Amino acid sequence: MDRSWKPNVTVAAVIHRDGQYLLVEEETDDGVRFNQPAGHLECCENLLDAVVREALEETAYHFKPTALLGVYNWRQEEKKITYLRFAFIGEIYGWEAERKLDKGIIAARWMSVDEIRACADQHRSPLILRCIEDHAAGKRYPLELLTHYA
Repeated sequence: MDRSWKPNVTVAAVIHRDGQYLLVEEETDDGVRFNQPAGHLECCENLLDAVVREALEETAYHFKPTALLGVYNWRQEEKKITYLRFAFIGEIYGWEAERKLDKGIIAARWMSVDEIRACADQHRSPLILRCIEDHAAGKRYPLELLTHYA
């Protein structure tokens, strides 16, 4: 057993409006990819603050999480990295049109499910479509499931 192994804890915002989902188009080591607004949990940060921060940094939208969509464990075997993703659904309530997006983010894009499926070969992970399918299936869990001790 490798006791030095640690999963990468990430958060993602699954944002749906008018039949479309908000994705980010970003430059990665593997080329241009699509993802939900997502990123790593930072030291001493709680999960809700992390997803609010990531959504703002990557899309310029203010995001208010209303439910936990799910917790996803995915291993990217080629890079030997395991991700533990906490995906949230919620509402957007403001947009900072002039805000500079995070380094590597090309643009925030509103896309239909068909458009998202059509570019599946450019998804950063299989979790993008899985989260959208879970959202469409009505999966929702109360935020009270999460406890953060400061």
